[in-house]
Amino acid sequence: MTVARVEKEPSPDDGERTGPAGVLATVNEVRLIGRLSLAAEEKELPSGDQLTAFRVVVNRPRDKRRGSRVQIDALECHTWVARVRRAAMTWQVGDVIEVNGSLRRRFFKTGGRLQSMTEVEVSSARRVSRAAAATRQAS
Repeated sequence: MTVARVEKEPSPDDGERTGPAGVLATVNEVRLIGRLSLAAEEKELPSGDQLTAFRVVVNRPRDKRRGSRVQIDALECHTWVARVRRAAMTWQVGDVIEVNGSLRRRFFKTGGRLQSMTEVEVSSARRVSRAAAATRQAS
């Protein structure tokens, strides 16, 4: 989440990012460009609502100060948007995709214990390029 200090009067094109002069405005925007590592799966909730879930892997910039060996982040994504759900079902593991959305923290019980998970709720998405194997097969 990004926090920005607004030093000017809001203008009509600023949208919801700005408040009155000098007031902090918060933004919950996520943009990922990465590889699809878990194929999209449609789920029906007990309410009857449909959502589509998938996983995106992005490279993590190396930070020598931390000494971490982790080089990627695997991020769980889900969408309620019908257009995005249809597109996601055509993607293949290894495709490079771009998603835009917001972070959401979800709470649930497993084995009687309360747990949480942070996910990206996707509002728009597109395939940037096909997986290498799929490109070779199409040629």
